[in-house]
Amino acid sequence: MPHIVKSTILDAPTDAVWDVLRDFNGHDRWHPAVASSTIERAHSPDKIGCIRRFKLQDGSELREQLLALSDLEQTFSYCLLDTPVPMFNYVAHVRLLPVTDGDRTFWHWESRFSTRPEDRDRIVHMVAEDIYQAGFEAIRRHLKEAA
Repeated sequence: MPHIVKSTILDAPTDAVWDVLRDFNGHDRWHPAVASSTIERAHSPDKIGCIRRFKLQDGSELREQLLALSDLEQTFSYCLLDTPVPMFNYVAHVRLLPVTDGDRTFWHWESRFSTRPEDRDRIVHMVAEDIYQAGFEAIRRHLKEAA
């Protein structure tokens, strides 16, 4: 079972980063792979159990469910419900921590999932680089533009 762990330091306070990331339906405004996103049944994007349905730039559709969200700890967890990619039992966790040296943010993003052995390397690379690393870089740009 692949376990992907990525982290980065952002030159922004945790509250500013959390304001962007806590919106479970907001990733289409900052992640380059996401074209559009909606929350099913018009639920609030911070309601535990809400489901986001989104399209990627390549036209494929995915559905993810918010499993946990804590403003106090600046964390959230979600799982993948539907995807055209052969990934199963995908669960991810995001956590922000303050870096007091310079009022910066430590962003930890990790996931576990299963996949077919022949797809493992390709999917691990896709998640680690095309989703997580690309997300880190996109948030940097987004926060810089917002400042």
